[in-house]
Amino acid sequence: MPFPSSSSSSQLIRVVRVVVVVVACLSKLVAAGRDVSDVSVHPTPSDARLIFQTSFGRIELAFYPDLAPVTCEHILKLGAMGAYTSNHFFRVDKGFVAQVADVVGGRTVQLDSFQINEAKKNVPGEFSRVPHRRGSLSMGRYDDPDSGTSSFSILLGNAPHLDGTYTLFGTTVSGDDVLAKMEQVETTRQGIFVMPAHRINIDASYVATSQGGALVIPNMFPKTSETNGDGSGGTCPSELAELRQRVNGQREELQRVKSALASLHRDQQTLRQRMLP
Repeated sequence: MPFPSSSSSSQLIRVVRVVVVVVACLSKLVAAGRDVSDVSVHPTPSDARLIFQTSFGRIELAFYPDLAPVTCEHILKLGAMGAYTSNHFFRVDKGFVAQVADVVGGRTVQLDSFQINEAKKNVPGEFSRVPHRRGSLSMGRYDDPDSGTSSFSILLGNAPHLDGTYTLFGTTVSGDDVLAKMEQVETTRQGIFVMPAHRINIDASYVATSQGGALVIPNMFPKTSETNGDGSGGTCPSELAELRQRVNGQREELQRVKSALASLHRDQQTLRQRMLP
């Protein structure tokens, strides 16, 4: 068999290189198991809202369940559990992000067992072609795209390098003035993180509808097919017990918050008395 000409060899090499690049790209996509969503770059938020009452004012967050259904349900469930109350913004990088700390370790008030169980759950990477812009909500994670838990960022500027690689799951609908105030605080740098010199607290958090009504999180209290003796339907004893435990946990957390506030008030009074001539 004759050897191919030099021109034919060059052409063959170019073809092989193209094939290798294509195969490598496809392999990465298959290995990661990722399918970037084709949802419109202008998604419509759902009726659900998560509200943060912070040291600088009120921030209202809306969600894109069509883009990231698992992430949205997880964050809303944590909000409904009160898990973000007494947490803080540990990172404020002007023009880039204001990042909420992981609630496990970020709060000043201890979590109960139900909050901890939910907060430690990982959510999958749910990537889309929707651009990261000021006000976008973007899930925090480590190198593993499925390592997100409860930390997320509110974008303080456009960040196209995050598009398609970090889960964008919502947007701010009010509170941009609060974010602008945060951007003016004194900061310190620790490695790659720009952090506020003084704690920016989330004093309270809750979920609601866009009209301000109560919001029921789907699957938060799963229904059962069991029925009462009269066949009218009901809830199994184990789920009732879980509900009671959650209510008791919320009651205990409220008491811990009240105690912490009372202690702070006493400390302030003592400080004032010491400052008197």
